[in-house]
Amino acid sequence: MPAKLVRDRIPERFPGGTYRKLDEAEYAAALLDKLTEEVEEYRADRTAEELADVLEVLHALAAFHGLMPGTLETLRAKKAAERGGFEERVWMEYNPDQTNAR
Repeated sequence: MPAKLVRDRIPERFPGGTYRKLDEAEYAAALLDKLTEEVEEYRADRTAEELADVLEVLHALAAFHGLMPGTLETLRAKKAAERGGFEERVWMEYNPDQTNAR
């Protein structure tokens, strides 16, 4: 099994492994890798448990950037109020003349 970021209590559950604490730069990179891993697992399984894993990584990323989950939610809600969410399933076709669309 390749080396990867694991949840804090994994060493308790699997004491035979080799573990170390990452420095800040390593942790930042590992969180991004973990986000990719968890999103790929959700895309494959599409279970609530896998979606919860994605959310856990998002909370860790928010904390890494000094944001509390509530602050992140406030930012999300503000953007949703300004631009909407994804409930209406709007699909935009690519138009090279159209710029600054996000």
